[in-house]
Parts: sequence; structure tokens; C-alpha cells
Amino acid sequence: MTRTAEITRTTAETDISLRLDLDGTGGGERATGVGFLDHMLDSVARHARLNLDVKARGDLETGAHHTVEDVGIVLGQAIDRALGDRAGIARFGEAVAPMDESRASAAIDVSGRPLAVFEGPFPDRAVGDLEPGLPQEFLRAVASSAKLTLHVRVEAAGNDHHVVEAAFKAFALALRRAVALDPTEAGIPSTKGLL
Repeated sequence: MTRTAEITRTTAETDISLRLDLDGTGGGERATGVGFLDHMLDSVARHARLNLDVKARGDLETGAHHTVEDVGIVLGQAIDRALGDRAGIARFGEAVAPMDESRASAAIDVSGRPLAVFEGPFPDRAVGDLEPGLPQEFLRAVASSAKLTLHVRVEAAGNDHHVVEAAFKAFALALRRAVALDPTEAGIPSTKGLL
């Protein structure tokens, strides 16, 4: 079974093309024009074991918001498509990731019910070229488009870069576990028979 997707999305604000393989090694190239987002996408690909190619052009003269959110939307759409009917997946994933003095946790349910909840002290100033709140906007967009329930908690805060990186690594590790194929699961992991 191949769990891949390719999505192109063009709006008046952004032009994004993305290729995803859920069963990868972290390969691919990320070029969004937002350096810190590329760094976080590299981390997500590596720790979620995704092959991920992302090319984005956006209206960065107005700030990074549109590009960051739209890349999140497209990544979520690709995850949704690559998962198909969700048969055979683990469905749930959780992880804790330390980054030096900072620590974050994430929990994911591939539920079909989009929701993102954030707890703890996320940075209230820019991290690199990401304005405050954009890390959460990206993760919220992924969760919404992939139809995931996502909880991310900053458990220990220090350097702002480390806080965001810990959150993205925890998300990546939880995603890896949630979308993993479970050899003991013969069908769709839900009492409803549908995710």
C-alpha cells in the first residue's frame, strides 16, 4: 500500500505545491520563503519519518501569516489524502520532546474531528521570521485539514526557539505514532467503523 499524496493550491496570496509520503525517512526539500518554517518542516519530516517536498511562494511583503497558514492547510490535506480510509492505522499518538531547558508534549487522535488545543506559554514575540502565534496557526491548519484532534502543551519554557522546536518535535513524534500501520488492526480503528 502506498500512502502518498501530491497537492497544489493556488490563491491570490500563495502558490504551494507539496508531495508527501507517510512512510518515508525524512527526505525531501522545503522552500517556503520563511526560514524558520522551513527549519520546523525539516524537523517534522525527520521526526515523523515523512518524505516531504514543499515549495511555496507567498505575499511575504505583508508578513509570513498567509504562507505559514496555507502551508499548514496543504500539509493537512496531504495527510488526509495519504491516509485514505484510515484502515490499519494506530489512530492515537502521543509524545514528549525536550529541547534543552524547554519541553513540550503532543497528543493526536486521527478522529475525523478537527480540533487543536494549545496550553502553556508559547512565545509572545517573533521567533526568527515567525510572528507570535504563527506556530500555533500552522499546527491548527494542519489539524483542521487533516481532520485530527491535536493537543499541544508547553510543559517547560525557556528560549523561545527551543519552545517552538520542542512543540514541533512533539507533534511530529505523535503524528508518526498515530499514522503508523498497526499489524494487529485489521480494519478502521473505530467502534463507528468510520474515521
